[in-house]
Amino acid sequence: MNGVNLMMGRWLLVVMMMAALMVPLQSQAQSQTPEAMIRDNVESLMSELEGRKDYYANNLSELEALVDSNLEQVADFRYIGASVMGNYFRNASPEQRRRFVDVFRQTLIDTYTRGLVTFDYDELRVLNAQQAQRYDDQASVAMEVVANNGKVYPVSYSLRLSDGEWRVVNVIVNGINLGLTFRNQFDQAMRDNNRDYDAVIDGWSPEVGVEELEQGGDA
Repeated sequence: MNGVNLMMGRWLLVVMMMAALMVPLQSQAQSQTPEAMIRDNVESLMSELEGRKDYYANNLSELEALVDSNLEQVADFRYIGASVMGNYFRNASPEQRRRFVDVFRQTLIDTYTRGLVTFDYDELRVLNAQQAQRYDDQASVAMEVVANNGKVYPVSYSLRLSDGEWRVVNVIVNGINLGLTFRNQFDQAMRDNNRDYDAVIDGWSPEVGVEELEQGGDA
């Protein structure tokens, strides 16, 4: 996969994930269903970005600060980091765990910031028909991203209720489970580096290519 396609894939991923991860959720956690919360957040985000791409493209530090602040409020990075590290988490030192969480968070911030001012799309829409929640503390919300070429990408957000707040903990894009994909990449990196935690953390760079997203999966 060449560098251009890899970058396109990351930016496509950004558009599909940003609606749930960019806007603070805490004030709405108890008063709305997860579906209504995501729907309102999509509309709020689109309103914030409408007509301001050029401004943010020339003021990336402002957009990065916005992304950083909002991710801090909606994501349980320790939970996500532990999930991505998988079985390796238990044998990592507290310092290595902290470092990986910091590195993982920064890669998200950098990728989202570039993607928000780069990728073009026609519509983000939360579906009217949603599956019923099976558990009180877990939920999923389905939506679609319509690219400029008319291609429709299904997206499913997984949320968990933690300390009275709904937080997005995983995303499935066109049948590809991103949490599982990143976990497999971490596992492969550990194998390639003879289970050297520090080397893997220092070199962490999650990859999801545009061809993979377009072909989809069966998650």
